[in-house]
Amino acid sequence: MTLQLWKDPVEKKLDPTLFSTQAEAFARQISSEATWKINKSTQLRKFFDEILRLNTLAESTDADWNLVLPQVHMVIAKSAYAKGRELVSESFVNHVREGITQIHTPEDLKIFTTHMEAFIGFYKMFEEQKKHRR
Repeated sequence: MTLQLWKDPVEKKLDPTLFSTQAEAFARQISSEATWKINKSTQLRKFFDEILRLNTLAESTDADWNLVLPQVHMVIAKSAYAKGRELVSESFVNHVREGITQIHTPEDLKIFTTHMEAFIGFYKMFEEQKKHRR
């Protein structure tokens, strides 16, 4: 599944399914790859919390976007490190990379943050469904 933040980047039109169908499909995929160690919700939540922190920083009036954007890109390296420690799957790293490489403005970061928020919600649902099947 390829992530595309904007349906039409020039017109700034979002795909209406970015926060629903696409986030749910990503959550389903990551959930299917989860093991006792890989893709635990606490680990995935750490990435969302970091993205949310950076979005909040970018939204503050005194933020320097030129300092925030490199920190956003650092999340790719952090996800790669987590993959190296077998804490997240390759699919998760690829999704984070696909999203972050499309971030050029604070508005882009806000869209990615919202997508990841939706993903976390759907992931929790799939995680609970797995628990009940056991």
